[in-house]
Amino acid sequence: MTDLRLPLGLLLAFYGLILIATGATAGTLVVGININLWWGGVLLIFGAAMVLLARRAAAMSTSRRARRSRSG
Repeated sequence: MTDLRLPLGLLLAFYGLILIATGATAGTLVVGININLWWGGVLLIFGAAMVLLARRAAAMSTSRRARRSRSG
């Protein structure tokens, strides 16, 4: 079964990059805050965390399979 954290993390990180680029070029301020830049950073960090967790889970599952095959 596919781990949903990987595609979800990649999608959120991609959207975060788009928002960061939009915030950096447009510079539209909402109540004195560049909201696109901030939310782009949040999405990028959350997406990267999801990708890292998915890779960690995949690595742990392969090491468990290797231990089971060695033990018998």
